[in-house]
Amino acid sequence: MSEISSPGTVFAMEKPWLASYPSMIPPEIVPPKETSLADLLEKNCKLYAARIAFTSMGKDLTFRDLGTYTERIAAWLQSTGLEKGDRVAVMMPNILQNPVAVYGILRAGLVVVNVNPLYTPRELEYQLKDAGAKAIFVLENFAHTVEQVLPRTGVKHVVVTSMGDMLGLKGTLVNFIVRKVKKLVPAWSIDGHHRFPDVMRAGEKLPLKPVTLAGNDIAFLQYTGGTTGVSKGAVLTHANLLSNKDQIILWLRAAFRKTPQPEILRFVCALPLYHIFALTVNSLMGLSVGGHNVLIANPRDIPAFVSEMRKYKFHIFPGLNTLFNAMMNCPNFSKIDFSSMILVLGGGMAVQRPVADRWFERTGTTITEGYGLSETSPVATANRFDSSEFTGSIGLPLPSTDIAIRDDAGHDMPLGEVGEICIRGPQVMAGYWQKPEETAKVMTPDGYFRSGDMGFMTPDGYTKIVDRKKDMILVSGFNVYPNEIEEVVAMMPGVMEVAAIGVPDEHSGEAVKLYIVRKDQALTEADVKAHCAANLTNYKRPRVVEFRTELPKSPVGKILRKNLR
Repeated sequence: MSEISSPGTVFAMEKPWLASYPSMIPPEIVPPKETSLADLLEKNCKLYAARIAFTSMGKDLTFRDLGTYTERIAAWLQSTGLEKGDRVAVMMPNILQNPVAVYGILRAGLVVVNVNPLYTPRELEYQLKDAGAKAIFVLENFAHTVEQVLPRTGVKHVVVTSMGDMLGLKGTLVNFIVRKVKKLVPAWSIDGHHRFPDVMRAGEKLPLKPVTLAGNDIAFLQYTGGTTGVSKGAVLTHANLLSNKDQIILWLRAAFRKTPQPEILRFVCALPLYHIFALTVNSLMGLSVGGHNVLIANPRDIPAFVSEMRKYKFHIFPGLNTLFNAMMNCPNFSKIDFSSMILVLGGGMAVQRPVADRWFERTGTTITEGYGLSETSPVATANRFDSSEFTGSIGLPLPSTDIAIRDDAGHDMPLGEVGEICIRGPQVMAGYWQKPEETAKVMTPDGYFRSGDMGFMTPDGYTKIVDRKKDMILVSGFNVYPNEIEEVVAMMPGVMEVAAIGVPDEHSGEAVKLYIVRKDQALTEADVKAHCAANLTNYKRPRVVEFRTELPKSPVGKILRKNLR
C-alpha cells in the first residue's frame, strides 16, 4: 500500500499492474518507426497493395487504391492554397470516402477535424469556428446543415460526396434510392462547391508536393462530447496516434495465445469513424496490420447490420454495451457465425455484466473491456486479450502507460480506495485546442491527464471505474454510483435499457431516479423497487421509476445521463 503524501508520489509498490501482464508483453513500447501517419499510410499501401483495406456496401477498396486515391485528394487540397497545419473537417458516416478523405488530408500535411454528421447547425458552426476549419468534406445528406452555417465560418472549400460515389456502377442505383426513394437528402445549395468525383479527377493530374511531418505535428482535432461543459478539441499529434496503435498491437499478442493469428485480420467497423474509438481501433489498426475493415454505414439499422455480419468471418469486433444489447434482441442474431472471432472489445461506456454474460451464453465469446478517452487517443487500459472471463474492470494500463488514482488535492490514494483516474503516457494529447486554461485544469505538473472518472486500483493492478465525478449521486452524505444501480436493474429480464440519475430530495439532498425502457411491458414500478430492495442497500434504492420508450443517446449509442438530468 502507498502512503498519502505530496502530489505526484507513486505507489510504494510501483506499477503493480506489471505483475499481471501476459508474459510475452513488454512493459514499454519502442518509439514508433514511422515519423507520421502519412508515412505509415504510404509504406503500408505499398506493403499490402493487393489486400482489401475497406469494404462498404459490397464494394472493396484495396490498399493500392487507398494509396492512389489519397494521393489525389492530398494533391488537390494542396492546389487550393491550403498550407501545412490548416484544418479540414470531415462530416461523413462509415463510407469509403471517409478514410480516403481523412488519409488524403493527412498526406497533404493538414489537420483532420472529425465532425459528427448528425450535428445541428448550432453544434456544427461552433466546431468549424473553434477549429478554424478552412475546408470540409461532407456527405450530401448533411449538406443542408453546412449550407446554413457556411457564411458565419472561415470555410472556403466545400467538397460534397454522394453515398454511391465510390461504389462503381452500383453507385448510380444507390444514389437514386437514397435521394428519390428514401428521400434522405434534404434540398441544399452551396455556391462554388466541388463534387468528390471531380476532386479525384482533378487530383490525378496534380503533383503531390512533399511535406515534412514530425511526431509532434498535429494530426487530428478530436472534439470531446462536452461531458464537462463546452466541447473542446483534443490536440492529437502524429506521435500520439502512432504510439497508441503500437501499444494496442503489442497488447494484441496475448490474443493469439488462444487463437492463432490469421493471415489477414478482419474488423467489424460499426462504430463511426469520426469517433476516436473506431478511428484508432478500426481504421488505424487495420492500416497498421494490413487488416480488412468492413464498414457499417448505419449500425442503428440492427437487422441490416446483423445481415452484413452474416456475410463474413470476423476476427475483431469493437462495440459498446448498447450495441451488443440491441444486437442480441434481433431475431437473426443467432445466425451470425462467431467461430472465427478472436476479440470482442467493449468501450465507450461501461459494459454491464448481465449484457456480457448473455453475450457469452449466446456467442461463446467474451466481451473484453477497455478504457480510454478522446484525450488519450483513446486506449489507456484494457483487460488481457487472452482472458476468457469478463472482469467488470477496465483492465491494466497498456505498455508505457501509467495510471494514478488521486484525490482532489493531487495526492495518490492507497490501493483499493476511490479517487480520480489519472493517465500518463505517449498517447496523452498535447492539450485542448487554443484553450490553455482548460488544458491547465486537466493536466498535472507531473504530466498526468485527469480523466474526470472515479475509480480504484486493486492490488494486482486492475482499475475499476465507479463513475464520473459529475454523475455521482450524493444521498444523505453517501456517494451513490449510477453504474452500480444500472447493473443491478439490468439483471431483470423485463428491462431493455436503464439509466440512473440524482434528483433533488428535501430529506436526503439527492435521491436516485431510474429511467427504464421495458422489454416486458408487464414490468411495474413495484417490481423494480422490490428487485432493488433485494439487491441494494436502502440509500442506493430508487425513489422514482419512470418508464420510457427510448433513452437519449450520443451518436455512438452511449446513454446521455446529462440529458436526463
